[in-house]
Amino acid sequence: MDGIILQQMINGLTLGSVYGLIAIGYTMVYGIIGMINFAHGEVYMISAYLAAITMALLAFFGLESFPLIILGTLLFTILVTGVYGFVIERIAYKPLRNSTRLAPLISAIGMSLILQNYVQISQGARQQGVPTLLDGAFKLHIGDGFVQLTYTKVFILVAAFIGMGVLTYVIQRTKLGRMCRATQQDRKMASILGINTDRVISYVFVIGAAMAALAGVLITMNYGTFDFYAGFIIGIKAFTAAVLGGIGSLPGAMLGGIILGIAEAQFSGMVNTDYKDVFSFSLLVLILIFRPQGLLGRPHVAKV
Repeated sequence: MDGIILQQMINGLTLGSVYGLIAIGYTMVYGIIGMINFAHGEVYMISAYLAAITMALLAFFGLESFPLIILGTLLFTILVTGVYGFVIERIAYKPLRNSTRLAPLISAIGMSLILQNYVQISQGARQQGVPTLLDGAFKLHIGDGFVQLTYTKVFILVAAFIGMGVLTYVIQRTKLGRMCRATQQDRKMASILGINTDRVISYVFVIGAAMAALAGVLITMNYGTFDFYAGFIIGIKAFTAAVLGGIGSLPGAMLGGIILGIAEAQFSGMVNTDYKDVFSFSLLVLILIFRPQGLLGRPHVAKV
C-alpha cells in the first residue's frame, strides 16, 4: 500500500507540474486584462503536434542525440507556439479590448473551436503518437513491491521547475516583468507613465503560449499520444488549477496544478480512475467554499 501511494505521488507530481505550466498562461492573461483565454488549451494542443512534427523531422535528418533532439524540439515549438499566442491576442482580444466583458469571452471560445477544426482538417482526426525518447528508470523496492521513477518523469519535473524558475526571474527581476506588474496594477496609469500596455499584453500572451508549449512537449514525451481534442480536457484542468491556486498568482498556478495532479493520481490509484475528475472538482469546490480567492490569491475588496 505504501508503494502504491508513493508511486501515485510521483505520477501526480509529474502531471501536476505540467498542469501548473499551462495554468500560468491562464493566470497571467487574467492578471493583466481580467479575462480568461479559453483558447489557451488549444494552444497547448497545437504545441503537442508541433513537438511531434519537429521530432520526426530531426529523426528524418539523422539526429539521434536526445539532448539535441529535445533542445531543437523545445526551441522550435516554443517559437511557433508563441506566434500562435500573439495572433490569438491580435485577432480575438485586441479589437474587443474596450467592449463589454462578454464579447472577448465569446471570441476566445470561437477561436478555440477554430483551432480545433483547423488541426482536425490539417492533421486528421485520428489519435497521433510519438515513440519513447528516453528509456530507463530508477527503481526503489518497498516491501513486496517497488516504486519506479522513469528518466522521462525526472526530465519532466526538472524542465517544469526550471521553466517556472525562469519565468519567475523574468517577472520579478527584468524590465519586461516590471512593465507587466505595472500594467496589472493599473493599466491606465502605466500607459500615462509611458508603458506601451498594448505591447505588454501581447508579450503576456506570447509568454503564456511559451509555457503551454513547454507543457505540450513534456506531456507528449510522457504519454506519447494526443489528438485534436486534447486541448479541451487539459485546458479545463489547467484552468481549475489556476482557480484553485488563486488566479492571478504565478506561484498559486503552480501550487494549484501540483495539488490537482496529486489528488487525481491518488484517487485513481486508491479508488477508481473513472471518477478522478469528480473528486478533483469536488476538491476545488470545497477549497473555494472556505477560501474563495484560492490558496494564494488575494481577497477581492469591492469598491463602494
